[in-house]
Amino acid sequence: MNRRSGRKVVVLGIDGVPCTLLHRFAREGVMPNLGRLMEEGTLCSMTASLPEVSSTSWSTFITGVNPGKHGIYGFMELQKDTYSWKFPNTNDLKARTLWEIAGDFGKRSIIINIPATYPAKPLNGMLVAGFVAPDLKKASYPDTMYHYLKGVGYKLDVDATRAVHALEAFTEDIMQTFRKRTEVIGHLYEAEEWDLFIAGITETDRLHHYLWNALDDIRHPQHGFFMHFYHELDTFIGSFYRKVGEETPFVLLSDHGFTKIKSEVYLNVFLRQKGYLKFTRQKPESFAYLDGATKAFALDPSRIYLHTKERYARGCVNDGSYDEIRKALREDLLSLRIDGDPVIQQVFFKEDIYSGQCFEEAPDLVVLPHEGYDLKGSIAKEELSGKSPLTGGHTRENAAFYINRNIACKNLHIADAGASVLKLLGIDFAGLDGTPLV
Repeated sequence: MNRRSGRKVVVLGIDGVPCTLLHRFAREGVMPNLGRLMEEGTLCSMTASLPEVSSTSWSTFITGVNPGKHGIYGFMELQKDTYSWKFPNTNDLKARTLWEIAGDFGKRSIIINIPATYPAKPLNGMLVAGFVAPDLKKASYPDTMYHYLKGVGYKLDVDATRAVHALEAFTEDIMQTFRKRTEVIGHLYEAEEWDLFIAGITETDRLHHYLWNALDDIRHPQHGFFMHFYHELDTFIGSFYRKVGEETPFVLLSDHGFTKIKSEVYLNVFLRQKGYLKFTRQKPESFAYLDGATKAFALDPSRIYLHTKERYARGCVNDGSYDEIRKALREDLLSLRIDGDPVIQQVFFKEDIYSGQCFEEAPDLVVLPHEGYDLKGSIAKEELSGKSPLTGGHTRENAAFYINRNIACKNLHIADAGASVLKLLGIDFAGLDGTPLV
């Protein structure tokens, strides 16, 4: 059992859960345990990172700093010389994590299933990485963690490919993965010593991406499952919180909100139409076919990079034309319409939102869509907009933050949540962008 003395903090992440959905389910009785927690604590909305993607937002939480300092801007990056894909991982994280800082103060951490923590790095404690984590052994630290997880049949993630052709198999996989994950969370909570305990539930995000349309459609064959899953989540939250108790700070948070997708929008199609993006063949299989005359291209989910001579091997944009192209790009993006409706809410220049040692690697512009438009960086599409099996998409606003304390939370950002965890541990750490709430 946990016998360590001193300040402790417990964090439970629920990936992609909107604050408004939690309020609704508590009010409607779908999540009665959460409803009781709300009576003794504070649940409020929170702003996610830009872009509003899990790898970036969770990295902002676990470091308490903006992407310009931690260096994670998305799940995929483009190599500057070969134009081939690179998948950033924990070795690319340039800021110290909450558990690394806590370890400097002799505090032990248990970290379970937080995205962008693969491969697992040594720490004072135990860790199993979250998405993207292809290998359980490399995702686990120390070896005793790997052997335990392998022994109980732990699954790193849901097989989302099942959602396309076998929804029942997909929902069964969601439930099995969720139950095994919560079993592991409960066991490690009770069996290990810790000062900081952070665990994440990813299955909420997978459910929302493929079955958001089942939420309000009572005729949808998976509507009942959607409600049943949230009831099980609430049951777990209630039983887990009874172990934690009211004396220990308990934080529940998500990394972004969610909404119904009205349409996917393929930014690289738009850039080709406007003459910013060119390929050496009509149907390119990869960015290796990027033409040297290209001025700009998009990477998922909403990052625009200027094809500069300074950054890329075949770049053509020089310092003299950089600002002019950015301004023109912003105006063109703000003019984008689908069926007469504006798609883009805001376009940010990199200096508007990022600062720090990783600033030069940042996207030159970041695009924030109006709710319901899911921005994509595909180069295989020929039409500007379309649909896919995904029915739900991310929002920057409406992420959720709960703490079993009565606090004032206004204009809350996910970096503030990270800073608050350190403050609750009794640690004052300079250089954070977040402001502690407590």
